[in-house]
Amino acid sequence: MGEWFYIGQFGQLGPLTLDQMEELVSVGVITPETYVWKDGLPNWVRASDAPELVALMRVSQRESTPPPPPPSWNAPSPPVAQPAPSAPAFNGNAYAAPNPTAPAYGVQGYDPSGMPYQYGSAYGTPVSDRSRVLAGVLQMLIPGVGRMYLGYAAIGVLQLLLAMCVVGYIWSFIDGVMMLIGTVKMDGYGRKLAD
Repeated sequence: MGEWFYIGQFGQLGPLTLDQMEELVSVGVITPETYVWKDGLPNWVRASDAPELVALMRVSQRESTPPPPPPSWNAPSPPVAQPAPSAPAFNGNAYAAPNPTAPAYGVQGYDPSGMPYQYGSAYGTPVSDRSRVLAGVLQMLIPGVGRMYLGYAAIGVLQLLLAMCVVGYIWSFIDGVMMLIGTVKMDGYGRKLAD
């Protein structure tokens, strides 16, 4: 019959037998700071102050082996084998590898669809072969054509359809002005627009 009680995470639990208490000590549920009580104790006491449980805690501590010490921050780390650098293979349907001897404006290459482009030298952003100025002029003259030229086909078709009423012309004209002043910075393929 159980005679032990303890105060755990969910409040007072028990009655438990000494074997059950031993199991809770071995798995770390009951620690030396856990309050316990049984018949014969005047008040709640810490498990480290109950003579029957102190012996169980010593046995439990002897059975558990401490983990290995963490590595020192100053200890040298083992060397890591580095693969030998190799020249990337280039075929006509792959991105060109950055060329350290290339001019400052970028490296010529081909995107997966076979369209030529240039890697921008600073961040590797491809540079578009489309002109921002030409797109702006086309957009102001014929609604939606400038957007289609840049690769925004859905917007271009919508502007062309709305050109039947005055709204399409106004939207297209404002869009063309925005292109000319440089607000539109990328074409429909995510490439940086040339001036």
